[in-house]
Parts: sequence; C-alpha cells; structure tokens
Amino acid sequence: MTVVPPSFDLLTGDPASPVILHVPHSARVIPGDVRSGIVLDDAALQRELDHITDAHTAAIAEGAARAAGVTPWRFVNRLSRLVVDPERFPDEREEMLAVGMGAVYTRTTHKDVLRPDGFDAGPLIERYFHPYARAMQEAVTDRLAATGRCVIVDVHSYPTAALPYELHGAGPRPPVCLGTDAFHTPPAMLTAAREAFAACGETGLDSPFAGTYVPLTYYGKRAEVTALMVEIRRDTYMTEPGGPAHEGVTRLASALASLIDAV
Repeated sequence: MTVVPPSFDLLTGDPASPVILHVPHSARVIPGDVRSGIVLDDAALQRELDHITDAHTAAIAEGAARAAGVTPWRFVNRLSRLVVDPERFPDEREEMLAVGMGAVYTRTTHKDVLRPDGFDAGPLIERYFHPYARAMQEAVTDRLAATGRCVIVDVHSYPTAALPYELHGAGPRPPVCLGTDAFHTPPAMLTAAREAFAACGETGLDSPFAGTYVPLTYYGKRAEVTALMVEIRRDTYMTEPGGPAHEGVTRLASALASLIDAV
C-alpha cells in the first residue's frame, strides 16, 4: 500500500515571528484514489506535473527560514495542486474556471482533458480543500493572537514561457513577480520586497500573476493581516520543465530571508 504523507504541514517558527511562508504548489504527490480520477497516462501525467508544479519552492522557503534572523512559520502543501489547488476559490468566483482550473482541475496547462466532463469535485473539496483552508486560517489566527499581526508571504514559481492555460500570460515575465492586494499589501512591504530581491534581477508587479492569498475570514477585513505573493521565474533557479535546481536557489533563499527580516 502506498503511504501518503499528510496533506499539509505547519512547520513551527519563532513564537515572536508574525511571518508565515506559504508554499502551496511545490509537491508532486497524488494519492492513488485521486490518481484514478485523472485520465492522463503515467508519462503524460509526469509531463503535466513538470509544467504545473512550483518545483523546489519548498527548498527555497526552507533555506530562507534557516537564514532569517527570526525563524518564520511555514505552511507547506504536501500534495500536488492536481489534487486540489488550495489557492483557488471553490466556487463560481474563481476566474480560472474558464480554463478548467478551479479548485479541482479538469484541464491541463495545455488545455487537454485532465478529468472527464461531469467529474464530481465535491469529495476532493471536502477531503482536502476545506481542511487546508481551516488549518491556514487557524495558523493566521494564532499569529495574530501571539504577535498582533500576521504577514503571509506566498512562495511560487512560474515558467519562462507562458503556458496555454494562462489568462494573463501576454505581459512582462520578470525574474521576480510580486503579487499584491490593494488592501493587504502595504507600500512598505512592497518596498522591502523590491530591496530584498534586487540582487536577483528585475522585480515586476502583478504580471504574469497577480494577487495574494489571505484566508477568507480575514480577507478585506483585517489590515493586521498583510500579504505578498512572490513569483519566481523558474529559469533563475532550475532547469525547465521539472528539472533539477541550481545555485539560484541559494541566492533566492537569501533574498527571501532578507524580506522576512525586513517585515
């Protein structure tokens, strides 16, 4: 029997740290019963995982946590986003439904069929999406109670060339894209991020990916919860698609640590 790791981990940081590094898309693990609902053969599924996985972002977050002056907390998804994508809305609010990539994907990065038409996403939402969302909400609540604020830094990556599924892939693709939210991303946080990642190349805003992740309980309601999405172009630290990391990981982890220290 295949042993499936926990769906997610909350890795303890310093009690005084308000920072949560959120790593939602770094894993490739798909439980067997979930795999059975995916129509791709094994080779095609591995190719899709190469394209859709934010490879090595958990390692970047781990390196940053070790290097930071005050150790941040880390919330890490241990399952592939092809199981559920915890950063999507689980309903009609999600714009990525237009390309079959809501909370449960039915199409691939190249718009091929991933799950059959009429697939019932409900069981996956109940088993994986809602527990993840509750646990992340509890982690934020805990940091608010302990420190009076919470700083969520999402750690993502994206391919050098746009993939067919991208809704906003025609814009700039800088080495580091900073995703922002008008309510939850204060100017000082953005300035700190630009300074921290200056050594990694140009930083851009909200292109090709925009926005931040904040639990819905707090979204648009609690300014003490600040958030920033860090999207790293994959050629800066790895061989694409899905290949090994190179020395860029160390440079990016150091930059992320600088951001943690600054906020």
